[in-house]
Amino acid sequence: MKKTLLVAAILVAAGAAQAQSDTLKKAKDTGTITLGVRESSGVLSYTLGGSKYVGYHVAICEKAVENVEKAIGRRLEIKYQPVTSQNRIPLVQNGTVDLECGSTTNNLARQKDVAFANTTFVETVRMATKANSGINSVADLKGKTVATTTGTTSVQTLRRHKRAEGMEFKEVFGKDHADSFLLVDSGRADVFVMDSSLLAGLIARSKNPADFKIVGEPLSVEPIAIMMRKEDEGLRKIVNSTIAEMTKSGEINKLYDKWFMQPTPPTGAVVKLPMSDLLKDALKNPNDKPAEEYAKKVGA
Repeated sequence: MKKTLLVAAILVAAGAAQAQSDTLKKAKDTGTITLGVRESSGVLSYTLGGSKYVGYHVAICEKAVENVEKAIGRRLEIKYQPVTSQNRIPLVQNGTVDLECGSTTNNLARQKDVAFANTTFVETVRMATKANSGINSVADLKGKTVATTTGTTSVQTLRRHKRAEGMEFKEVFGKDHADSFLLVDSGRADVFVMDSSLLAGLIARSKNPADFKIVGEPLSVEPIAIMMRKEDEGLRKIVNSTIAEMTKSGEINKLYDKWFMQPTPPTGAVVKLPMSDLLKDALKNPNDKPAEEYAKKVGA
């Protein structure tokens, strides 16, 4: 009964929102919707090869599409558009991508250009390094080479950290997260600064996971959310209603367990990252607070 009422509420909200959404109109007219996906964003969004993309955020987006279909009264073909840290926002803005289902941090700067659904993952930024590197904290980075992915904010976050004040280190950039991790694996960088879940996923899928470790104090706590065009309130309402539906039914907890605590394709690697108290709180109290609101949690 509760599930029936919840679905009914979603349909009412979706119906009322249609007139406020260019995306819903486009989907109804064309019979398609495009999801922005990542090649190697840990288990949030990654490729299995070809046109097959999977992950925690991909699954949430696909569930939202089901509710879009109910709202517009027709089935939709889902198109998967690979995006990078550099082009994800422009591709959302210009209409190429309707929902970006990767690993994007919701912050005040980005909110000027795009809209975010309610938080579905809370991330900490840390460092991956070789197990024998001798690096255990930010204080060990003096004179080292730090890798990050072009178009991300991780190195800026590192430089703002009080323990990195005045510290000199070299920066190198990978074109995507897999490339940045390879910089460490091949010895061209000493650490890769990035979201902990992405680092854990890359390590789990590496040839020798025991050769790597995640180290250092959290550099930031960041809300990760599904992204869409600014002022497309109709689509945003449907996505947020979908997240609420999945949370109340327990589906989102099962989904999290599937991707973060169980063997994942194609290799059966297990990330082993239990749901954090921060994420539990965000799901219990739905919100689209930007990263700046979370900065106080680590004293950044």
